[in-house]
Amino acid sequence: MRPDASRLPAIDALKALACLLIVLHHLAFYGPMADVAKPLMPGLIHFLDEYARMAVQVFLVASGFLFAAKFGPGSVIAAPLSLLAQRYTRLVVPYSAALLLAIACSAVAGAWMEHRSISDVPDLGQLLAHVLLLHDLLDQEALSAGVWYVAIDFQLFALAVLLLWLPTRVAALRPLAPLLIVGMTLASLFGFNRDALWDETALYFFGAFGLGILSAWAARQPRGGLWLAALAAVALAALAVDFRPRIAIATGVMLLLGVSARSGLLHRLPVPAPVRRLARISYSVFLVHFPLCLLVNALFINLFPTNPVASALGMVVAVAVSIAGGELFYRRIESRPFTVRMRLLFPAGVVAGGWLAALALGG
Repeated sequence: MRPDASRLPAIDALKALACLLIVLHHLAFYGPMADVAKPLMPGLIHFLDEYARMAVQVFLVASGFLFAAKFGPGSVIAAPLSLLAQRYTRLVVPYSAALLLAIACSAVAGAWMEHRSISDVPDLGQLLAHVLLLHDLLDQEALSAGVWYVAIDFQLFALAVLLLWLPTRVAALRPLAPLLIVGMTLASLFGFNRDALWDETALYFFGAFGLGILSAWAARQPRGGLWLAALAAVALAALAVDFRPRIAIATGVMLLLGVSARSGLLHRLPVPAPVRRLARISYSVFLVHFPLCLLVNALFINLFPTNPVASALGMVVAVAVSIAGGELFYRRIESRPFTVRMRLLFPAGVVAGGWLAALALGG
């Protein structure tokens, strides 16, 4: 569905850093190890709690950039439903398996401690809403931290495909497709992204995603530098109207990727092999880190309930366990060559298994 990010080392470096920051943010935000460790490193815990979550802007811009590598401004999309089905199964097969892991880990952690980060036993409706990526829109409690992003990722992809496909229905309108992407990006930057009412939809996040698309397109133009400067001016205007740190970060990432693409650094940046590997497995790490961190939190809080040094060490252990778990999950689930039929049946099977497990746990 998308180019292999390992061929773009600059994106690898950004994704690896963002992945680590998201894991650390969830450790700091949800605790309880971070709460105990905070007197030892209050500044760092505060930073991770308040600001590390903005690393998600890296994934939004990078996703748009990679989308543009697959779909140029003149792309003709003949079968949008097929593209959406491919994207859905690519996201939801590992995501569904991670939901089962989250249910199991919440049950185990709940037996060891009481904490707000532990989800209640889900019902069938909640499981179905998650697998259909409608949990936020239907106001269902999330079964794991960060699962909102999977739904938004699919919405963004679907919206971008729709905007490129609509003008192809009339040959004379095909040149307008890039203008629809531009228009939706502007609408998000100057409108939707300024109102939290829209933050469960792609409209809120399309500003960052669209900046990624447009920077990739601009970098390939004969006067790409001027187009990137114009794009930066638009983003700065949006910040002047309403300064949002998340949009400032998205603007910086957009410029970094655009300039790197123009200079060739996008493909030539020297990145260590472990960083490239972390970037490759970042989606798996994102999916499994929270339930695994729950278990580490429960273990360390039971063994060392008031020891700041032990809790700080526990946070390091949680990061290591998350990466190791992500590596295993990537090899066993995400990268497995399931057949198309199995990919379509997999979410339904996981929902059924999750429901039975929930009944057993609830009983």
